[in-house]
Amino acid sequence: MNRIIDYENLSKEIQNWIIDYVKEHNLNSLVVGVSGGIDSAVVSTLCAKTGIPTIAVGMPLNSKPKNTRLSQLQLNFLSNLNVKTFEYDLTKTFKSFESLMSDTFNSDLSCANSKSRLRMVTLYHIATTVKGIVVGTGNKVEDFGVGFYTKYGDGGVDISPIADLYKTEVRALGRYLGVPQEIIDATPTDGLWDDDRNDEEQIGATYEELEWAMEFGIKKLSLTEKEYQVVETYDQLHTKNKHKMVPIPIFDLKENEIIWK
Repeated sequence: MNRIIDYENLSKEIQNWIIDYVKEHNLNSLVVGVSGGIDSAVVSTLCAKTGIPTIAVGMPLNSKPKNTRLSQLQLNFLSNLNVKTFEYDLTKTFKSFESLMSDTFNSDLSCANSKSRLRMVTLYHIATTVKGIVVGTGNKVEDFGVGFYTKYGDGGVDISPIADLYKTEVRALGRYLGVPQEIIDATPTDGLWDDDRNDEEQIGATYEELEWAMEFGIKKLSLTEKEYQVVETYDQLHTKNKHKMVPIPIFDLKENEIIWK
């Protein structure tokens, strides 16, 4: 993206936005999951810099060693910013649930989604205990473009500080904040599958391509074959996952003429 952003000012504005929300709702703390990816690294660092008591949580779950190591790298980074850090290995808990469901209701996709939802349950358990909120880590493409998140999993949050930033902008903000370079350079992955597939392999396009499609692609009248393929990928995913991005449908009594005055 070519949006011109003052990252020093952006950092301060996001921090103030979080502080205002916490004050308005009389809250005590911030809770954020740390996966080892750039999005959660940036959000957890922003939370730390607000001065509000922050709890950062690593939650390995059949995780690849590299992902766990990057999560621990960020947790160590945060510990120097007076953040309380914890790591809970959820593998045994998930295995027990998976075994319970395996005879009747089980699939690779349901298991992947349940991993994300178990992490959400863990964060909300902590947040309720400390009168806090769960801070979201989704970026603009994932949250509002292609819906690349688990409904009521990593999509289950209270506030979303970076949901209007593209992935490339999140990386740039991470560099400004001093996030470990290895995390900035790491290939994005949701870590929910048993193999080594990354985000871009699952989506079928790079984040840079999706950013272009979201910002410009669907407005262009003439496209190259490659641009057309990217726009098609974006449009298909946006349509498929739109149910995640809109309010839950509610049956309307008046609209269906059940109530008469």
